[in-house]
Amino acid sequence: MIYKNNSVKDLKIAYIGGGSRGWAWTLMNDLAKTEDLSGTVYLYDIDYEAACHNETIGNKFPGNNWSYRAVKTAAEAMTGADFVIISILPGTFDEMESDVHAPEKYGIYQSVGDTAGPGGFIRALRTVPMMREIADNVRRYCPKAWVINYTNPMSVSIGALYREFPEIRAYGCCHEVFGTQDLLMNALEEMEGITGIRRQNIAVNVVGVNHFTWFTSAHYQNRDLFEVFRRFVDKFYESGYNKTGLGNWKNDFFSTDVRVRMDLFRRYGYVAAAGDRHLAEFMDFEDYLKDNQKWMFALTPVCWRKEDLENRLKRSARLISGEEELKPVETGEEGTLQIRALLGLDTMVTNINMPNRGQISNLPRGVVVECNAVFRDGSLIPVSAGEIPESIYPLVSRAARENEAVLDAAFSLDLSYAYEKFAKLNMLKGLSESDKKELFDTMCKNTEKYLGAYRK
Repeated sequence: MIYKNNSVKDLKIAYIGGGSRGWAWTLMNDLAKTEDLSGTVYLYDIDYEAACHNETIGNKFPGNNWSYRAVKTAAEAMTGADFVIISILPGTFDEMESDVHAPEKYGIYQSVGDTAGPGGFIRALRTVPMMREIADNVRRYCPKAWVINYTNPMSVSIGALYREFPEIRAYGCCHEVFGTQDLLMNALEEMEGITGIRRQNIAVNVVGVNHFTWFTSAHYQNRDLFEVFRRFVDKFYESGYNKTGLGNWKNDFFSTDVRVRMDLFRRYGYVAAAGDRHLAEFMDFEDYLKDNQKWMFALTPVCWRKEDLENRLKRSARLISGEEELKPVETGEEGTLQIRALLGLDTMVTNINMPNRGQISNLPRGVVVECNAVFRDGSLIPVSAGEIPESIYPLVSRAARENEAVLDAAFSLDLSYAYEKFAKLNMLKGLSESDKKELFDTMCKNTEKYLGAYRK
């Protein structure tokens, strides 16, 4: 890369995955709008044809300073890369269908199934060997690169990268916190009549693990937003809250009426800072998942994800043929902003996932946590978030322990040992030992194509 006139040219980005198009197109969109960066994005996917399609689409973005090149090997993509972006689907949606729906036979329903619970566990068994291979490739081909992960389960993915290559410079990005900052903006508008502010104006202290994050403080200028949110909860607790235009949880699998977050605030005194669908999976099954309709959020069926993939593939064909034109949009994502800051073109503070180096003082060092961090000129410094408050500590520490248990299981490459960890999942505590074993065996069989490295 070359620094010239307050810009950086000839950057090399290795994009690992992206065949399902979603995150890859988001990156292409945001890079096209970044005027002080230019270079080449090398696209590597196990589906080479998908990478070629993304090459065509990326090179069509209007006003683009970037070129896109599909390659057949990870070595070609990663050798000398300045940044590595990971966005993979561990397996296919057929495997995810088992992750999400196989437990339903035993009365266990999951709203997402990609992070916590039995679905998150089995998905992690597929994901960790892939992450270990990526980390090893970083060590071989670009050990000084910054590695940005978007793959779930996030905490386990980041943990695997660091266990395999402790010197890796990796972190994970997740936009769930952004949605709760937006919710606090809505609370300001509803309770104080304040409009026209940006999400970044909501100053928050972030603690927790991915998809089970919490704000221990939140301010806008001199206003304590906890006091504002308390009045907001009192007003909307029974009816739920869904700002016009955000969809309805009854016909939109990603929409909620925020009742889980409002209830958690009443119960624990802190603002849970992920979407209701994710938060519910970290709580006891009886709390929210057992009666999700009461709490006004949906369970996302994998058949919807399959249909969505078909629609994206159709759109890919339209973009390649020219039937549909590319139009840059505001994505709300921060990946390119982080890249600019790491290159010294700006400074920013935002939430990321990385191993605990003391930023959360009462969780063990080394466990992957989500907190704020400062991005500036070649450095990424976690912000000290203090202790996790006493009321939520048992919940967060349990989630962190489960993440570590999943990592231990996956690194053992031993399915018998993995079952010991699986059987202790909080979401399964109501099942008999025989049902737990039957469920584990069924889920492993359904995903055995991706568990070849494990001993039976």
